[in-house]
Formats: sequence, C-alpha cells, structure tokens
Amino acid sequence: MSSFKKNFIFQDINTLKGIGPVLSKYLKKKKIDKIKDVVLEIPYSQTDRSKISKVNELEIGKVQSIQVLVKKLNFPRIRNLPNKIICEDETGKIDIIYFNSREIYLRKLFPLNKWVIISGKVNFFKNKYQITNPDYVSNIDNKEYIIKNIPKYSLTKGINEKRYRKISETIISNIPKINDWLPKNFLEANNLNGWNETINKLHYSNHGKDIKSKSYRRLVFDEILANFLTLSENRKRVRKIKKNKVFNGKLSNKIENDLPFNLTNSQKKTLNEINFDLRDNKRMFRILQGDVGSGKTIVSFLSIANVIECRYQSALMSPTEILANQHYNLAKKIFKNSKVKIEFLTGKTEINKKIQILKDLENGKIDLLIGTHALFQKKINFKNLGIVVIDEQHKFGVKQRSELAKKGGENCDVLLMSATPIPRTMMMSIYGDMDISRINEKPLIRKKILTLSKPENKINELWNLIRKNINDKNQIFWVCPLIEESKFLDYSSAKKKFDIINKIFPNNVGLIHGSLNKDEKDAVIRKFLNKEIYILVSTTVIEVGIDFPEANLIVIENANKFGLAQLHQLRGRVGRGKKQGTCVLLFNNRLSKNAIKRIKILKAYDDGFFISEEDLKLRGFGDLTGYQQSGLKNFKFADPLIHEDLFKLAENFLIKINKENNLENYNFLLKLFDKAEIINIKEL
Repeated sequence: MSSFKKNFIFQDINTLKGIGPVLSKYLKKKKIDKIKDVVLEIPYSQTDRSKISKVNELEIGKVQSIQVLVKKLNFPRIRNLPNKIICEDETGKIDIIYFNSREIYLRKLFPLNKWVIISGKVNFFKNKYQITNPDYVSNIDNKEYIIKNIPKYSLTKGINEKRYRKISETIISNIPKINDWLPKNFLEANNLNGWNETINKLHYSNHGKDIKSKSYRRLVFDEILANFLTLSENRKRVRKIKKNKVFNGKLSNKIENDLPFNLTNSQKKTLNEINFDLRDNKRMFRILQGDVGSGKTIVSFLSIANVIECRYQSALMSPTEILANQHYNLAKKIFKNSKVKIEFLTGKTEINKKIQILKDLENGKIDLLIGTHALFQKKINFKNLGIVVIDEQHKFGVKQRSELAKKGGENCDVLLMSATPIPRTMMMSIYGDMDISRINEKPLIRKKILTLSKPENKINELWNLIRKNINDKNQIFWVCPLIEESKFLDYSSAKKKFDIINKIFPNNVGLIHGSLNKDEKDAVIRKFLNKEIYILVSTTVIEVGIDFPEANLIVIENANKFGLAQLHQLRGRVGRGKKQGTCVLLFNNRLSKNAIKRIKILKAYDDGFFISEEDLKLRGFGDLTGYQQSGLKNFKFADPLIHEDLFKLAENFLIKINKENNLENYNFLLKLFDKAEIINIKEL
C-alpha cells in the first residue's frame, strides 16, 4: 500500500483545501476529525433532483429543479428586505428569494437574460411560485452536476447539503485503489462487493439506504471483523506465559464447608473453570457472568483463597465505595477463621492509614486488598499480586481491559464479574478477548420473586402493602423513570413521588437520582442500608450489585417504558435474603403489544439470560439502550439481529486469519475503524 493511500485517508479533515477553522469546528460536531470519517459517513437517503420541471408543473413543498431565464434582479435599498431575482420559462414566472446575500455574488450567479438551472424547495407567496435560498444555482453547462439523485447526509448546524456534498465528492473521488484485504473468491462466495466499489456505491447510489445491499453488508462485515480482530489480539497479549499456581484447595474447602448453604452445581462448575486457569501456565483473563443474586461473589472469594494459598496477593475492585465496603465486610466474615490479612482502601481512606496499607502491601503483609479504582494508582505497589478481581466490569471497555491486564505483572490472573446478562448472539462481539464462565442457577435459599402487574389508576391499593412490609421490617424500593416532571411526557417524577410517599410515611423515605453527587447519593443509601429509612424512591440509578438483604418489595412505575432486561435487573434488587421478594409493575392503560409481551415474560420467567434473549427479539438491537454501558453500541453499522449471519461469517474468518498469522494485511481495516491504537498498530 503506497504512502499516498495512508496519508490521504487518515489525514486530518482540515488538511483538505477549503476547510478552515470554522468549517472544521462544525465538522467536529459531526464527529468528523479525519478524512476517513467522511468516507464512513454514509448517506441515509437521496434527494431526487433528476427531473427538470416547468414552472406550471411545480408542487408546493417539494424539492424540484427548473431551467429558467433570468429576467430581472431586484435589490431593495431598504434594510431587512430580501433580494429578489425574477425568472421565467415559457409556462410562467417564479421569484428566487435571498436573505443576507451580497449583490455582487447574486449578479454573478444570475446573469441577466441567461438560462440557469435552479434546484430547491418550492413555496407559494402572493399568488406566485418562489424558491427561497435555493440549494443549487448553476449555468446550463453544469446541468449534470445538479440534475440527478443527490446523496442526503445527516448534517449539523453550519453545514448545508451543497457544502458537505462538495467535501464528500472531493474525498470519494480521490480515494486511490485499495488492495482489498478480503480475497476475491471470499467476496464472490458471500455476495459482497470489493472495498472501493463498496464506498462508491454507498455514496453514489441507494446502497447506503438498503441495509441488505452487497455494499452495505460488506461495510458491516468489515466493522465486525475489525472488532473481532481487536478482541483476538487483546486476548493474545493477555494470555502470556506465567508461573503455575500450586494449591491443594485446603483454605477454599474449609471456607466452603463453613458456608451456611451449599454451592449450586453452576457455582461449582465455574469455580472449577477458574481453578483450572489459575493452575495453567498461561494467564487467566476470564469473565464470570451471573444473573442477579446468583452468587458470583462467593465464587470469586473461593478463587482468591486458592491464590492466597499459593502465597500470592489478591485485589478486588468495585466501582463504588459502598459496594466495595460490602465486599470487605463479607470477606471478613468468610476469612474470619483463617490467618488471611485483609485491608480496605478507597480515595477517602485517612492518609496515615493509607501510608501504612501501602507499606504493608509492598512488604507482602496484606493478602487481600479490597477497594475502588484507587487500587490501581501508580504509587500502589504489590509485592506479588496473583489475581485481580473486578466487580461490575461493564464500566470497562476493551482498551481499559487491556490496560488493566498490565497492572498485575506477568503472574497476575484477571477475573471480571458482571451481573448484566448478554444475549448469546452478542457474546463474541463483547467478550471475544476473554474466556467466559456463566452461573445460571440461583442459590436454593433464594425464592422466586413474585412479580405482579397493576394499572396506575389503582396505585392507592399499594399503600397497605407498603405499610405491611414496613411492619414486617421489610424495606421498599420505588422506581420512577424521570427526576422531574415533564410537560411533554407522562412518566412519573421521582421528586414528586417522594413528596407524595413522604406525606403518607413521614421521615421514612429517601430519594436518590442521577443529579445527586456521589457523597449525597452514598449518604442516602447508607441510611437505607442501616434501616434508618424503609422506603427508597429512586430513578434507575439503584446501585447494581449492592446487597440490600431487607429489601423485599420493589414498585416500578411506567414499567411499560422499560426494556425486559432492565426490568429484570431492577427486580433483582429485592428478595436477596430468605424471604420472598415482590415486584409490582405499574403500567398505564394504553399498552402496546410488545409492552404486554414484556410484562407477561417477566411474570413467567426469572432467568436473566433467557430474558435478555427475549428482550433482543422484542426490542431490536437499535433500541437496547440498557446495554450501552456494556460496549454494544460500539457498532455503527452492524446489528446482531439483522446481520447475525455476518457475525458468524466473521467469527469463522477470524480463525483463518489466526491460523495464517497475517495480521499486517488487516492494518488498514483496523485503523479505518479506530482499533489500531488499542492493539498498538502505529504504522500501516
């Protein structure tokens, strides 16, 4: 591939002639920083300007093209009046109106008694056709540039169609012939276009609008393949040779025997998978997926026990201080009959205490350190870190996972945990760089949550249920979609609901939402955990993973507005003790068919993985906003539902690439989709 090809496609957009600081600023708002971003900005439709209409054939409100004779130019000397160019053809007259345009410019654009081509939206004013600020005006010689189907791009303030079209055409016409990274026989066998042909057809035909076209599917395949390659390379870098960890499981067996319950078969299976990795001579990089309340934390502590038995240190990190503190208190209970030294570290740890922890950590006097992201500050040094466990890993993307794996050194295994059930069709595209363990059973002591549905006009019937739960020392969540009332949406307001409930149950209600700062939110949650209040009114920011053992009732307002997976996650906040939990879904009377299906599925099933699959089928990938934090929205073109066959095709093609070990052939592709930096490709 020549240097010209590299330097052109991957140059900054402002290196193009005619793109100055102002236009560059507007383009950046469209997330166009480099020339390649224009290449991948596919038109969503086309404007039909292909027909030249007579004046008497014009339709009001439509974009149309005309060929007319310039008869008169009217430039009023009164301020704020528009400039007017009067034109005609053999069937009638039309006014061309301009606001804030210079006279010299318009005289050049509309030479008197000359025929011009004009294209724009037709209006009707004072019994006369007019076009205000037309999109295109040109002489007859330039007719072919205007009279055609013109790509329609999603634009932003400061850039009109004509201007952006010029930028796009300049770039597309200057893309040199690229040596395709996909073999010709592969393209033919799978009905895909070559790369250069793909880009041209996506911009200059209806292929960009047709998601089933050979060109669009080729772009989708490229995006999927770039994603899979990135995950694959990340996996290779992480799975390096390490020292074997030798343990007999005495400590973990003792802890397991002391537990007040038996592990499920699913927990035992995942624990065996993790232990196999710990003993292996290659580093572990594994994701432990488990539905809400499935017992992932116990499995992680048993794994940590085996690492400590090998005389290595362990670290467990959580996204919030409250969740980290819960893990710390649980760890003290689990390891109470052992000599394991446990410490707790967050950004709020007192300075003297922190200094002592850092000293003991470096000297190997601490076996297990639990905390927040503060665990991975540069000045924190372990003597011999053997495993890092990250709770609620959805906070981390591929790049962050890659950086994380470097922290522990060559002999450190990495275990990530997630309570977000991901549909099987999406697993490869998110966790392709990791081995996957899945807990799909609930502990026997956990009872199935009773799920009820109730119309919102019967909300008053809930007050007695809430009063009974408080009398039984059970706590209650009340979830609302919005923080404040909206004039445009009929969703409930968390603040308004707090006021209502607080009047009925005074001094017994707390409120948390996304607008509170971290300290304010933590203070309310602590009051709830300490049973100083019994009702917590909240938006959907309830901390995932935090254990509220006394919370046995959750009321979800406007349940029809949530997706299945999100409702299931919210439901999982209750029934985490020995008592049966109850989830009440409040809905309005105007339910869509899909909303009715979602409520029926949720009432019938409690398997988060099954529910996530059903959620995908009902809502479609493009509407799965609940998965955004899991990295699923990294795809701009690919849709796991529509393009399931291409995901499978890319997965098989990746096996071929890894066998041939020819990653350099795909460097252009990786850089095109911004994956090069993640896997350290500096040059093409």
